[in-house]
Amino acid sequence: MRGLDGNRRHIEHPFEPVFDTGSRVLVLGTMASPKSREAGFFYGHPQNRFWKVMGQVFDVAEPVTTEERTAFLLDHRIALWDVLAACDIEGASDASIKNPVPSDLGRIFDSAQIRAVYTTGKKAYELFLRYQVLPEGVELVGLPSTSPANARASIGDLVASYRVLLRHTLPCDKAR
Repeated sequence: MRGLDGNRRHIEHPFEPVFDTGSRVLVLGTMASPKSREAGFFYGHPQNRFWKVMGQVFDVAEPVTTEERTAFLLDHRIALWDVLAACDIEGASDASIKNPVPSDLGRIFDSAQIRAVYTTGKKAYELFLRYQVLPEGVELVGLPSTSPANARASIGDLVASYRVLLRHTLPCDKAR
């Protein structure tokens, strides 16, 4: 991390994606926030509602530790990463992103039979469209941000939106 103009810093993504060969959906944020980088895992800000929403969508207790969150993702066939591998950013402000470098999503698409990509927030969706390639037959869905900055979306609204994940995360014998 090095200082740029103002409070903008160059950030290289500090942790690896979570996925395995059983993953069927890929959920992508924009870039790990300062709190997530500090926690060493995705959606680490205590006020971010991602993990609470996921627990409610799948009707399980909210995963709290990194180990619980990783197990939750793999058990529910969810791959998790960010659209960007690096960028210049001010704090957690997606609006401030400059010089984006896309993540290499090919390693996930090559290893798992991803059926759908879900982006968390408008900026992640826009950056995906601009810098990534959606494999043939894979659906792209933009979901609302679970960030505390998206205060207009209630937890109930978010849960309702994120239920779409259930379409592709059932075991193979129950899907479609």
